[in-house]
Amino acid sequence: MYRLEEETEADWWEVEALYDLCFAPGRTALSSYRLRDGVPPVRDLCHVLRDDDGILAAVIRYWPVRVAGQRVLLLGPVAVHPTRQGEGLGGLLMRESLGEARRLGWERVLLVGDAPYYRRFGFEKLEGVEMPPPTNPDRVLGLELLPGAWAGVKGRVEKAGS
Repeated sequence: MYRLEEETEADWWEVEALYDLCFAPGRTALSSYRLRDGVPPVRDLCHVLRDDDGILAAVIRYWPVRVAGQRVLLLGPVAVHPTRQGEGLGGLLMRESLGEARRLGWERVLLVGDAPYYRRFGFEKLEGVEMPPPTNPDRVLGLELLPGAWAGVKGRVEKAGS
């Protein structure tokens, strides 16, 4: 059994260690990290999933960004411990957090990722939304939490507050 909890400051080092384990060295040099630098995450949507022994199994984070002056959620990273992969934990985190984002009034979500995986959650390739380079435009995906939320929202992805 797993417990889904909001990430706390006390979880930070453990969450970062899981990201280091799951992603290649240099992950913080990616363009999405430049959009997160110096910007607090959306705490209500950053979750940890722990087993009955309190061991961290999976995590997900969200960050505010802007596109064409509109507020957008930047999803990621999401990670599942290698020994827990294949149990559906990433999907559980995605569904729970996206449902919560909708309840909190967010209208649109953006991520950089693998379209065949994220399509199952409703994400589609975004046309005209530009992540900072070097980002493969085929990996820029969006989800409407409110029908039509991405209509006419095009341009560069910018840090929240820019």
